[in-house]
Amino acid sequence: VQVVESGGGLVQPGGSLRLSCAASGSIFSTYAMNWYRQAPGKQRELVAVLTSGGSPNYADSVKARFTLSRDSAKNTGYLQRNSLKPADTAVYYCNASVILVTGDLLDSWGHGTQVTISS
Repeated sequence: VQVVESGGGLVQPGGSLRLSCAASGSIFSTYAMNWYRQAPGKQRELVAVLTSGGSPNYADSVKARFTLSRDSAKNTGYLQRNSLKPADTAVYYCNASVILVTGDLLDSWGHGTQVTISS
């Protein structure tokens, strides 16, 4: 199973950016797609969580600014981020929990995508 993030880049404060997370391989379905971020010199933190059949949950620092959604048919998740701040600068990682065609549950990470908020 491969998990690939995309959509990172340089954005001015107050701007918006949408990140995508695509899972591919012998996947039957995607149970959860979660986003983490790691800023320079800091530990990786959980940003948003979305499980199958559930509602998104967000870290307090991003509530009302970030929106998590998914396209189950494409095994793809999206993180729409608005009103971006310099504090949002980090490498963003996608963590996907997938159910394989064998029935096994597999947890996979992407390699991350850099997001920089700066004027």
